[in-house]
Amino acid sequence: MFRFEGKVVLVTGGSRGIGRGIVRAFLTSGARVYACGRNAPSTPIAAQRGGAVAEFIPADVRDAEQVQGLIDALLEREGRLDVLVNNAGGGPAADAATVSPRFTEAIVRLNLLAPLLVSQKAHGALKASRGCIINIASVSGIRSSPGTVAYGAAKAGLLSATTSLAQEWGPEIRVNAIVAGLIKTSAETAREHYGGEKGLASIERRLPARRMGIPEDIASACLYLASDMAAYVSGASLEVFGGGEPPSFLGFAEDALSR
Repeated sequence: MFRFEGKVVLVTGGSRGIGRGIVRAFLTSGARVYACGRNAPSTPIAAQRGGAVAEFIPADVRDAEQVQGLIDALLEREGRLDVLVNNAGGGPAADAATVSPRFTEAIVRLNLLAPLLVSQKAHGALKASRGCIINIASVSGIRSSPGTVAYGAAKAGLLSATTSLAQEWGPEIRVNAIVAGLIKTSAETAREHYGGEKGLASIERRLPARRMGIPEDIASACLYLASDMAAYVSGASLEVFGGGEPPSFLGFAEDALSR
């Protein structure tokens, strides 16, 4: 449905999980796609059809010099940048009462400061191409996030930054965010976070869509936001979470009635 021939796309954290799905979607839509991360993907990321393969440039998006090197290398090869997807992020659960300041700083640096840094370094190229930025945020940024306080706060900050940058950098650069819901990936650690297969099944049973999201759901939203069909969409937060999470008391009530 969406075609991006002649366009150049950069996806941070693009070697696995949601990022890998985004990379594949843009490749399949005809774009030249670059992924970055601290570690190269275990296997090349290829389009679903056509044989196109993503380029990988190693970079830690928390480090200003490495980010500058990333943008310089991409522009040296392509001469342009049309779409930046700030996807790199995440953070394990931690007890807010005992977590170290260093841990909290690391989570905020990855989930908030890094997207701001990459956006800043890519600003000139995106302005020249009248491109766009897509920030991958989370439902943790719009509702309480017990156990992952720093992560939720950083994602809330990213949503605020999205609206501010959309106003400051418009009309040349559109800036939007995707509020990702519960996403199921192939990573074993991600499955353990939800309580394994039994936990996943219990969660999915209570969701309005009766399933968790998959990377392709987020990727499809990225294609729309990067396309000409979204030409007047900027400063928006697109919620991609299948109807949202029902209030927890409904689950408790269901469990009580089933006993």
